[in-house]
Amino acid sequence: MGAYHAGSLAVQELMGVRDRADHVGRSLGQDIKPIAAAFLELQPLLVVGAADPETGRMWASALTGAPGFVRATGPRQMSVVADPGQRLDSQPEGAGGCVGSAATAAWARATTPDPHLNDGLTDPLATALKTPGTHIATIALDPRTRRRMRLNGRLRPTARGFAVEADQVFSNCPKYIQRREGYETVDRTPGEPRWGSELSSQQREFIESADTFFLATAHPGGADVSHRGGNPGFVQVVSARELTWPDYAGNAMFLTLGNLRTDPRAGLLFLDWTTGTVLQLTGEAHTEFTADGERTVRFTVAEAMETPAALPLRWSAPEYSPANPDIAR
Repeated sequence: MGAYHAGSLAVQELMGVRDRADHVGRSLGQDIKPIAAAFLELQPLLVVGAADPETGRMWASALTGAPGFVRATGPRQMSVVADPGQRLDSQPEGAGGCVGSAATAAWARATTPDPHLNDGLTDPLATALKTPGTHIATIALDPRTRRRMRLNGRLRPTARGFAVEADQVFSNCPKYIQRREGYETVDRTPGEPRWGSELSSQQREFIESADTFFLATAHPGGADVSHRGGNPGFVQVVSARELTWPDYAGNAMFLTLGNLRTDPRAGLLFLDWTTGTVLQLTGEAHTEFTADGERTVRFTVAEAMETPAALPLRWSAPEYSPANPDIAR
């Protein structure tokens, strides 16, 4: 398989950017370069995307840990360590860590042999993250430096978590990433996950106040998870089961829109960067194109899961990206 599949190629042709996409596509590779490996080891947050092997639905989830919980363990391998017996805040920042996210507590428990540890906390990707051969997508995003790195491949469970054999490794520009100067780890008790088939009024407000979300999609050869950012209000909730957002100009690869052209399944992840609340949505999305080249993505909710105080990270207030378009009110 080349750098792009048929869906991405079709969108590139439609938008008239095939030459530019070919040039940018040279950045796609399988190797984790030393600078990328160093970047990974500094991150307390990793977003993953995959399909639930039981339902086939796409989800995006957040994993957190003390820096070092995710690292390159080979030229084409990334490893994530989970240790449900340790807390994120038990180690100083920069020390080798463990997964400390309540949103993925079920996955951490599933890596241990004691069935009594399962107390009902469930992440939609708990099964996928312990299933050999799962097509998994990851993105490490650092708000402090406005840098991001994506690594997609196949998952292999390990004694302490999982490893990903890389098929694609690449970085993106800082466009539309809100800068947050720093974070602190806090002691939180996660709330009970709330499931639903449509958005509550509070969830609708949460989404419309967001400046960032993550989007998991699939294609015939794997999965991908990307970042979407803008000024608050860039995501609009049309109804309790539908939301839209503009697809801003990017790197011309159209990996996400290309995926949606061939497979409408999508998973969205919204984080509250202050309280640690996580909102995960799964459903289907499609892209609407206008004659002047504008693009809008329309997403229909199939399931929603909200976990209050799920993440033990509290980030500083955002400095909005200068690239963010103004929101028409």
